[in-house]
Amino acid sequence: MNWNEERGRMKSETTLILLVDDDVKLCRLIKDYLGPFGYDVAFAHTGQEGLARALSSDCSAVILDVMLPGLSGVEVLKRLRASSGIPVLMLTARGDEADRITGLEAGADDYLPKTFSPRELLARLRAVLRRSSEGRPDHAITIANLTIDPGSRIAKLDGQSLPLTPVEFDLLLALAQARGRVKTREQLLHDASSREFDALDRSIDVHISSLRRKLGDDSKNPRWIQTVRAAGYMMPKP
Repeated sequence: MNWNEERGRMKSETTLILLVDDDVKLCRLIKDYLGPFGYDVAFAHTGQEGLARALSSDCSAVILDVMLPGLSGVEVLKRLRASSGIPVLMLTARGDEADRITGLEAGADDYLPKTFSPRELLARLRAVLRRSSEGRPDHAITIANLTIDPGSRIAKLDGQSLPLTPVEFDLLLALAQARGRVKTREQLLHDASSREFDALDRSIDVHISSLRRKLGDDSKNPRWIQTVRAAGYMMPKP
């Protein structure tokens, strides 16, 4: 399928995306590009406005710039994650490893340097939306006091819902389904993300670290997620 044919595949209903960026020209360019693919893009140009709109609107995902006037994108994300698991795609000015890790630790589902091509933005956006919305027919998995429900995409520990991002939920589910077996970083990247990666990509480690914190896991004496040196991660059998 060529580019023009792809643009012609419009959806009957649009999906609302919130774009938080102070570059007005870039916002309009992204809106014009995503429109024919079935996305309606709303704008916020400051961190405070972006946080308020993300919490109050019915948007399906947020594209969030790191550098914002007033409240930084990372601070917006931290506050958003306190009460929402909405998919968030971070835009970083340089795409440096430090920027990526900061965004991932704050709860971003994916990241994209501002040198992105429009088609890559579209692909990443579709990926985070798909991971957030797709349900799985599997029954709920219960391991001791941890319950993971693929249908509702809710994980509970001691009956309390865990504030997991879509990526964290997918990682937890993948490890639970394979409990007793090691999952390599490459396998976990495949399970939790459709984006391309290289052998040195450490984003999984950042997500695992955040997941452990939310599970109350001790990395030195883990109950839920064990690190297997030079191999990957594993959820031990009860």
